[in-house]
Amino acid sequence: MTTIGGLVFVLVCVFGSYLLSGGSMGPLVEALPFEFLTIGGAAIGTFVMSNSMHDVKHALHGIGKVLKGAVYKKQDYLDLLCLLYYFVRLASTKGTMALEPHIEKPSESAAFAKFPKLLADHHVSGTICDYLRLVGMNADDPNQIEDIMGRELKKTLHEELHAAHAIQTMADGLPALGIVAAVLGVIKTMSHINEPPAVLGAMIGGALVGTFLGILLAYGIAGPIASRLKGVVEEESKFTDVVRAVIVAHLNGNAPAVSAESGRKMAPTQFMPSFQEVEIATQALQI
Repeated sequence: MTTIGGLVFVLVCVFGSYLLSGGSMGPLVEALPFEFLTIGGAAIGTFVMSNSMHDVKHALHGIGKVLKGAVYKKQDYLDLLCLLYYFVRLASTKGTMALEPHIEKPSESAAFAKFPKLLADHHVSGTICDYLRLVGMNADDPNQIEDIMGRELKKTLHEELHAAHAIQTMADGLPALGIVAAVLGVIKTMSHINEPPAVLGAMIGGALVGTFLGILLAYGIAGPIASRLKGVVEEESKFTDVVRAVIVAHLNGNAPAVSAESGRKMAPTQFMPSFQEVEIATQALQI
């Protein structure tokens, strides 16, 4: 909602100040569709040219993330800590082999069933199962597991950020595409050089709409969208950082409560549950 509200505020301020200063919407309304077709069409074309179809779809999906924000909230972090606490406690008391029924068939796991949102998130549930499976295969060197997880999470973050980078690249090119539209308008004006000054003035004004539109789209819309998407992706990446922190702390020989506390510290500050909230939730956990 803040993204939409910010966009509305930008448009109101830009066009409102133009009207209040005595500007007329007539030339803008007349020229805007053609300039938008030139600039918008060229931007979309270059975006498709410079990205694979997978990346194009990924970017479109990213627009939804911008509007909705990060999918993980405080309750999700609390649920994740509870689930991981249960697993490391189970491994500590009954051995790593006790994890096998949960990680081999998570859809049939009583633990995952308690947290359906985590189960439905295949990236998160897959990450948990993959690395607990490694622990069950005697890969119990915490430095090794931390290194492997770190490299995978870095790779995933890089892939997720590509959409933001692609949109930012398009935003960087929009002012230049606005100049292209303006130059075409000037060429059109020069071909009517014998017209009266009033007609030429209107045509030059229409040409300048291209420059205006390119800059507005770049710095008022596409750029902020790319920046917001980058922030959302980086915020969501903290969720799997919690998984890494808890598993590595467990492999270092810490008690389940200490491992959960290590993971809690990795949650974004605005979504971080308190120590007492985690303690109460884990103590009430019945699986």
